[in-house]
Amino acid sequence: MKRLFSPTLLAATVLAPLLCPPLGAQPKKPFHFAHRGGAFEFEENTLFAFRSSYDKGLRGFETDIRMTKDGQLVVLHDDSLDRTHNGTGPVEALDAEAAKVITTKKQAEPLLFLDTLLDYLADKPGLYVEFEMKTSNKELYPDERIEAYAKQIYKQVMERRPEGSTWVFTSFDARPLKAIKKIDANAEIMFIKGGPLDDELMKAATEIGARRIACKMEGTTRLVVKDAQKKGFIVTGWPGRDLNDYFLGLGLGVDAICTDVPVKVQEFIESRAK
Repeated sequence: MKRLFSPTLLAATVLAPLLCPPLGAQPKKPFHFAHRGGAFEFEENTLFAFRSSYDKGLRGFETDIRMTKDGQLVVLHDDSLDRTHNGTGPVEALDAEAAKVITTKKQAEPLLFLDTLLDYLADKPGLYVEFEMKTSNKELYPDERIEAYAKQIYKQVMERRPEGSTWVFTSFDARPLKAIKKIDANAEIMFIKGGPLDDELMKAATEIGARRIACKMEGTTRLVVKDAQKKGFIVTGWPGRDLNDYFLGLGLGVDAICTDVPVKVQEFIESRAK
């Protein structure tokens, strides 16, 4: 007779060491934070998303920053407004007045300006926030625009940072990270890779003075995470699309997980603490 394995039993066997460690063991729990405010639970990169995640107990956030044609900073992930907003083309082609009338597709929320988000965060000390600088498209952000972009985002962000908070400038693009470091050698920056953690990412991060790195968790090994941490890096894993990704990050031993389902992760952790 063939022995049939229950998927539920198999999952419980795999996760048991993570969720029910031996007596006396204290496994490190990665810090989890809300990607785009919680992109799978709320309308992404809206003030509603950040407020809702905060109200559910989240104290870490990630967001994406772009610049209008006349130099105002807005919160938007894509190169184009088409997917998320009632608008077309790049926000970089609009001036601030035109951008102010753009609304989101689901809830008709206004396109979020960075100043508005910073106003909301200003009275909330102790937060962790990543400001991703979306400058990888060199047609929208040629080399000559990077310095002005970096100066503007640094000025706005650092003027409003609450006491005791960790605010990090992040990017897949080394150019704005280098520009931020020229403004402030002590600024917290993170270099992001669209792939697994490897020596190449660590080398590139070292060259620009980044002690924080972010990588895709799929394909990353526990061994390379430990190696990076021994070298002094703080390692963030992404994407976090569901609870299984949280368990993956837990197993890999990353320091933080950028998740699209932050409330679900928060509720799971709280349920285990009861």
